[in-house]
Amino acid sequence: MLTSTMTQEMTETPKKEEAKIDSASLLQQLTTESQNEASQGFDTKSALEIARIINHEDAKVAAAVKKALPEIAQVIDQVARSLRDGGRLIYVGAGSSGRIAALDASECPPTYSTAPGQVQYIMAGGPKALASAVEVNEDSEELGQRDIARRRPTRKDVVVGVSASGRTPYVVAAVAYARARGARTAAVTCNHGAPLAAAADIAIVAEVGPEVVSGSTRMKASSAQKMVLNMITTGAMTRLGYVYENLMVNVHMQNSKLVERGIRILMNACKIDRATAVETIKSAGRSVPVALVMLKAGVDKPEAVRRLAKSDGNVRVAIEDNILEL
Repeated sequence: MLTSTMTQEMTETPKKEEAKIDSASLLQQLTTESQNEASQGFDTKSALEIARIINHEDAKVAAAVKKALPEIAQVIDQVARSLRDGGRLIYVGAGSSGRIAALDASECPPTYSTAPGQVQYIMAGGPKALASAVEVNEDSEELGQRDIARRRPTRKDVVVGVSASGRTPYVVAAVAYARARGARTAAVTCNHGAPLAAAADIAIVAEVGPEVVSGSTRMKASSAQKMVLNMITTGAMTRLGYVYENLMVNVHMQNSKLVERGIRILMNACKIDRATAVETIKSAGRSVPVALVMLKAGVDKPEAVRRLAKSDGNVRVAIEDNILEL
């Protein structure tokens, strides 16, 4: 006689196997998982031939990203508005996609002097997954929901899910959770019609096609994702006024290289000599934006600080403050 437990196990097992089959079938349909005709016989090629094939395929990445520029622009503006209003940009990813997201988030503070909490990343498996493969976590919807819930997403935030396949359960669940709580959401993927795109408000799709090594999405797919995330943060920070002309004026001068960069930025923007740039930066409290406003607007440090506070850190608006008031 079958017990209720045994009956339950017998009915659940076929369902689990059916789910696995459906998942495998869906995976095979993804362009990022299919075989690339251009790299047939790849293992028989010389080193130079291997490099040429990879380079030829990599040349397709920018064109794929170009098709998604309208959606990228929408996300840039959303992120800029969010950060201006005290919100956050939160990336969610797994595997190679998560590592690309973590790289972009971690480079914002030294590049634009953003507070550490303004641009964040959530990685399936946690920080240890950046260096060690713990890809099993990416299959868990529950972990995705739990990890984003810990960040308490609100309507002020923008949550961007990054997944080459666009079907990673961890990422899809996290984005859906954030959207349900009012956050603006976006998907960055390399396959059309993916679940992640359906879960987000805006879908950025860079369809780069099959990888040279089938399924190795750390290659073209990751390159495309890196380009897209670079555009999002660079575009948002520029819209916020943290870039003047094409100069990184909000640079955080924490080491000798960045100090030198700050000096050169001031020299180029104001057409002054090195000695004047160094002296002005010192008098500005080692702040390039303050120094730039002082020189461009012909004001002292307190007035430059006041203008920057009034403009929410937008350097150009702070410089033109006296013109705007006329």
